[in-house]
Amino acid sequence: MNGRLVHTGQVVLDLVMRVPWLPVSGSDVMASTMDFLPGGGFNVMAAAARAGADVLYAGMHGTGNFADLARSAMAAEGIVLAHGPSGEGDTGISVALVEDNGERTFITGTGAEGRLPRGMLDGIVPTGHDVVYLTGYSLLHESNAEALMDWLPRVAGATVLCDPGPLAGDIPEPVLSAVLSHVDILSCNAREAEILGAASGGVETVIVRDGPAGCRVVTGEDVVTVPGFAVDAVDTNGAGDAHCGVLAAELIAGTTLLEAARRANAAAAIAVTRRGPATSPARAELDAFLRTTR
Repeated sequence: MNGRLVHTGQVVLDLVMRVPWLPVSGSDVMASTMDFLPGGGFNVMAAAARAGADVLYAGMHGTGNFADLARSAMAAEGIVLAHGPSGEGDTGISVALVEDNGERTFITGTGAEGRLPRGMLDGIVPTGHDVVYLTGYSLLHESNAEALMDWLPRVAGATVLCDPGPLAGDIPEPVLSAVLSHVDILSCNAREAEILGAASGGVETVIVRDGPAGCRVVTGEDVVTVPGFAVDAVDTNGAGDAHCGVLAAELIAGTTLLEAARRANAAAAIAVTRRGPATSPARAELDAFLRTTR
């Protein structure tokens, strides 16, 4: 691969708790398992790195125990850091409640990763071989959004991939419009696509992820359904991240968009059979899965 994934999102620590159901207001529920793992943007980057891509983390990371854990996890995956630790406190935490049916609910507390200063991205110059990854979470942090809107006009030539995330409807419209004008590929689930509606109309390619059904690749008036893979899901946490990370790695490798989407579907299918947020497979495992699964 000649290019790299330039990830502009946020790495956090995930406190993953498996629960029989979500508690109602004022009640309590006992978790059957509990894990403390790197998450957020780490999931996408780990997926891309395991699929063979070079990865640069352009986001912020703090000082403290959580930040140390995040940096250690990124180093283990071969992810390169664009910046040193920030003095804006520790890295944030997301509590992920995973129900027995595999569905997940998040509660996120922001740390240093949500305080990317304007101009911090100036030293990063993507090439035409790179994929620049954006997440809607960045656009909910004022400083991160300003830094991205200032930098994005200078990344022409790179492929810009954006996942708006479940809080897409909370992104201020002027910010969303400004960012989407620089996006080449928008990857979202069916609910997020409905929320965005006409706002996504100016993006050249939209990929709508639809769980086990696979995904739809929409380019102008052309809509192609790329079938998914039937598996027994135990944890959907990180499935969309696995999809985006492998999609990016395949595009960097020169794979066609539809084949990249098929491989991304397979990676997401493997990921949901495992517990945890960063469960995307290595490239060799993905190849083996595709050889034996129809």
